[in-house]
Amino acid sequence: MKRKICLFLAVAMMMLSVQTAAYATELDQDKFDQDVDFMKRVISFVLSNYQYEVSQEDIMNGLYDGFFSVLDDYSVYYTPEEYKTMLEDTAGEFSGIGVQIIDSNGQVMVLTPLPGSPAIEAGIKAGDIIKYVDGKDITGLTVNEASTLIRGQEGTKVTIGVVRNGQNLTFNLTRRTIVTSSVEGKIMDNNIGYLKVTEFSDNTVTFVEKELEKFDESSVKKIVIDMRNNGGGTLDAAVDMLNLFVTKGDLVYVDYATGKEDVYTSSLKEQKYEIAVLINEGSASATEIFAGAVKYRKEGVIVGTRSFGKGIVQTLYPLVDGSGVKFTTAEYFSVDRTPVHKIGITPDIVVENEKIDLAKYPAFSNAKKPVLGTVSLDVLSAEMILDTLGYEVDEPDGVYDQKSYEQMMKFQQDNFLYPYGTIDIATQKSLYSSLVKHAQTSIEDKQLEAAITALTK
Repeated sequence: MKRKICLFLAVAMMMLSVQTAAYATELDQDKFDQDVDFMKRVISFVLSNYQYEVSQEDIMNGLYDGFFSVLDDYSVYYTPEEYKTMLEDTAGEFSGIGVQIIDSNGQVMVLTPLPGSPAIEAGIKAGDIIKYVDGKDITGLTVNEASTLIRGQEGTKVTIGVVRNGQNLTFNLTRRTIVTSSVEGKIMDNNIGYLKVTEFSDNTVTFVEKELEKFDESSVKKIVIDMRNNGGGTLDAAVDMLNLFVTKGDLVYVDYATGKEDVYTSSLKEQKYEIAVLINEGSASATEIFAGAVKYRKEGVIVGTRSFGKGIVQTLYPLVDGSGVKFTTAEYFSVDRTPVHKIGITPDIVVENEKIDLAKYPAFSNAKKPVLGTVSLDVLSAEMILDTLGYEVDEPDGVYDQKSYEQMMKFQQDNFLYPYGTIDIATQKSLYSSLVKHAQTSIEDKQLEAAITALTK
């Protein structure tokens, strides 16, 4: 423990020395040494009297987490496993089975298996609930925790147990390198290109360039760039992508705590495409760098709702034990040093899309199985979901009447479940999965329509 605590203190003092240089404050070294000695005595006292066992690793992770939690919401300590996963995500490739997963009522659900992945080749499907990884029950784990177990060294074997429509299925897979694309492209009506960019990773620009090649083959001159719910990524990737669309000049100013300023520029001689950029409240950080440059350089139109407003930069540092730290080192400003942090980017054309508020649907118990005549919150949630999905039920009231019962059997039949009307656990999970999919795909996209209109005027 002594060695690890010394490592923690060294990192802590490194951070404090950075603050000293940045803000011209002086560290009271004597007081700091006293505080550290006191902390060590507190830890020893607690461990001597605590009822249960605590690992040294957990103690150190807790110390790290506690230190970084006092900085800001974006400063983080990564364990070696978390750091490796984070680097893979940033690089746009990882070794695993190739599934995108989400948290669904405490269950790990497959959002989509990636094309050409071991998962899709084995038959894993969207909506499957991953229950076991190598025999370990992962129910209740976070997406990051589950991802760490599912991923692994290329060529290694992993057994995945899933629940699909109430049936338990087992898949024996071999992990391999998966290259993830944060870019989707297509050509819409009126020969307008559409680019969906979900994050700025190291390979994002490469995928954008491939889509632009396809657009050029079809003489596409106008493009909608959809960056809604793009939470950001790397600064360099955003600047590199701007060099494809915004002409020569300053793009973003990064002011570091040390007093240093970096100015990122474009070298593009002539704008090749007319662009409209879609943003919303989920668009942040590197996405705001892109949208801000387009807006304030007046080289495109911004459509949607105001962005999140994260105008600060975090720098990543590896540590000698394989872990890593990320903390805020700078603030960035858009063109003409326009501030972004806690302000965001306001679209040129403000358009709100309708939303389905998933929080208004009572969570299923995933324990009880309502039958005809039952009165419960599970019934209310089921009726509300059926109504949203277009099934013919009366006003949802939590009473499982004959009409709801008949429509439930129809839903079960439509979704390849046993159609006997009981709202069993498999039906509850299928109802929620159908609701999530409906929320993602079935709402009229007024923002996209406005962007297309702006480009065709």
